[in-house]
Amino acid sequence: MQRHLATILRFKKADTMATNTVKGLLSKLSSSSRDLWERQFGNKEQSTQELCEHLLTLRGESSAILVADEIIERLEAHTPEQSKSFFNYLLDDMAPDHETLSMAAKAYLENPNPETASILDHAGDAPRMRLFRMLATSPRGARALVDLRAVLRGILRANPHLRPVDQGLVHLFRSWFNRGFLKLRAIDWNTPAVILEKLIAYEAVHEIQGWDDLRRRLASDRRCYAFFHPALEDEPLIFVEVALLDEMASNIQDVIQQDPADKALNPNTAIFYSISNCQPGLAGVSFGNYLIKQVVKNLTAELPELKTFATLSPVPGFRKWVEANYDLDDAQTTDDSNMNQLCAHYLINEKRRSMPLDPVARFHLGNGAGLERINWKGDTSDNGHKQSYGLMVNYVYDISKVEKNHEALVNEGVIATTSAIQKLASAAKKPNKATAIENAA
Repeated sequence: MQRHLATILRFKKADTMATNTVKGLLSKLSSSSRDLWERQFGNKEQSTQELCEHLLTLRGESSAILVADEIIERLEAHTPEQSKSFFNYLLDDMAPDHETLSMAAKAYLENPNPETASILDHAGDAPRMRLFRMLATSPRGARALVDLRAVLRGILRANPHLRPVDQGLVHLFRSWFNRGFLKLRAIDWNTPAVILEKLIAYEAVHEIQGWDDLRRRLASDRRCYAFFHPALEDEPLIFVEVALLDEMASNIQDVIQQDPADKALNPNTAIFYSISNCQPGLAGVSFGNYLIKQVVKNLTAELPELKTFATLSPVPGFRKWVEANYDLDDAQTTDDSNMNQLCAHYLINEKRRSMPLDPVARFHLGNGAGLERINWKGDTSDNGHKQSYGLMVNYVYDISKVEKNHEALVNEGVIATTSAIQKLASAAKKPNKATAIENAA
């Protein structure tokens, strides 16, 4: 029913002469919705939990969408305490039936075959997972579930017992938001304002200082790309900002503040200087690796003269790691050779489960990039100093090597880097504190 409404609204925009007809149809559909609701529930006020349980019994598409919409409206209006109560309901009352699951597991172990495997799979499918899928039948269901997970993530640290609910949502999102459903769109000054406003709001690395700053970042020597999904219209999932230069950038100040008149006439380098995830509810669903590789392909096709594709990246875990492992005075933290050595060691030797400890390094090196250069005073802002004493890093994406680099890291723990970086890491002084940080990421 909602799909019919959306279609009618599109016709309304396309043909203003049909306005009266559209209003009549909308009224009729709205009336039908009210009649359907009254036939199902009469005048009884159903609790949200009762509606959820009822939704799982429905087979008719129209009635299911109607109930899903009602549940979504209630979830959107929940107070923090109501949300927490609902998550506990999903955890406890919408869990798999343990007796049925145990019987199915026993049957499979005694006689493993496709039929018992199918029964086991069905028994392990928690009712909350079926509920999520039913809610997604609403045209705004995917958006609502992404928002619901954002709320859940906000309380998860204090309520770790809710992690199974979170894991269930992530499992669904990784299917729904896989690369096959994503659409890459170039963003420029002619992009609708509703999207441009969201770029300003979502920029998480280098804050956009209003419309003039945004216009500069969308100038002719810049590029911006974003991934979109059909279920989240006009909502970017992730976007990347690119500067076209004639050399590899060593500091973000020059990239952000460069006057358009100083731009390279024949750029040979593309610098990815900001990557921002836009949807907190989709944390843990990887988009960035696909985004960068697709943008490299697009830029190569548009500008064949581009030879180098690199990032200018922060090192967000570095200062926290240093302070946990070293007692440094001001002179030592302002000594570029000392800090470059420590940063090199941190990036290539400090690991967690065989992957780089620093989250940004883990992302880019895991994508197959190579660690190319450490830049002293790469970010002189307060935030840059707070994160990494102002250091920034260049990771290079050589398309001919990314797969080889990725495999070497995940299979052997080997980080692709230069001999100069390795030499810096070898010269780093040993920690002088007894305890090391457990989790800097």
